[in-house]
Amino acid sequence: MFRLETEVDRGRRDLLRSRLRDTNTAASPILRRLRGTPGERELPLHVWALDDADDLAAGLVGHTWTTWLHVTYLWVDERHRGTGLGSHLLAQAEHIAREERGCGSSRLETWDFQAPGFYKKQGYEVVCVIPDYPPGITEYTLTKRLS
Repeated sequence: MFRLETEVDRGRRDLLRSRLRDTNTAASPILRRLRGTPGERELPLHVWALDDADDLAAGLVGHTWTTWLHVTYLWVDERHRGTGLGSHLLAQAEHIAREERGCGSSRLETWDFQAPGFYKKQGYEVVCVIPDYPPGITEYTLTKRLS
C-alpha cells in the first residue's frame, strides 16, 4: 500500500532528480561517459543590450550543456524591434556557445504569436509543434546547427 502526497517538497524533488540521474546514467553509455566531465554541467549564458541610459534594451538568457546552447528567453524592447538587435544578441550567444564552449547545436521554444518566423530567418528549423499549449496557442521547438 502506498500513500500519495501532493505537496511541494524540495528535498524529495532533489532526491528524485538524483535517483533519475543515476538510473539514466546506468542505462546510457553516453551519459556514463559524460559524468564528471566539464560538459556535464549547465553553464549560464546571458547577453544584454543596454541603451545610453544603461536601461535594458534587450536580453538573452540561456545556458549551455554538453554540446548544446539552450536559449530560454530572448526579449527586445518594443522601441528597438526591427533594428536587428535581437539577431545580434542571438548571434553573439551562438558565437560564445560555439567558439568558447564547443557547442555544435542550439535549441529553443517559442509560441506562435512570438517569434517562430524570426528564428527561421536565423537558420532555425522547427522540430516539434505542440498545438494548444496552452489552449489556443501553439508552441514550437526549433533547433539549429552552429558549426
